[in-house]
Amino acid sequence: MTRTSNRAAVASSAPDLEMRARPADHAALRLWLRLLATANLIETRVRRQLEDQFATTLPRFDLMAQLDRVPEGLKMGELSRRMMVSGGNVTGIADLLEKEGLIRRIADPRDGRASVVRLTEAGRRQFRAMAERHEHWIVETFAQLRPGELAQLSELLAKLKASARHLEDQENEA
Repeated sequence: MTRTSNRAAVASSAPDLEMRARPADHAALRLWLRLLATANLIETRVRRQLEDQFATTLPRFDLMAQLDRVPEGLKMGELSRRMMVSGGNVTGIADLLEKEGLIRRIADPRDGRASVVRLTEAGRRQFRAMAERHEHWIVETFAQLRPGELAQLSELLAKLKASARHLEDQENEA
């Protein structure tokens, strides 16, 4: 069995979060577990594809994506906030990307204690190649849904997200 077909066999038979649900559980709980299981499956595939095709990791891809969105660069603290990870994690990733010539740190002219991180031209080229493939993997993942189903799912998830955000805001105000 090849490495890819072996992975597929393991993935299709592996238990996932949705299996934790029991028929007697509330429908919302069963749906939550289905959402988590689905997101985990998609993320696992993207991680594997990034590793196999680009010898990189999802956190490296994410950091480069943030820098691609802001060509003038970002301070490390802002990168950390945007990626929702610790500053130490961002620093470790940035150190490796800088050694590979994919990003550079430039002294912040407004704050001499800080530096701004930017993609180099090589980094921008590499990120764009990865982003193109990433988009393909995501489109491929959703290919079994018709356009109307995609729109409906997007609308329902937006409604759920707004509800969750509203609850979070209420709890933060209390």
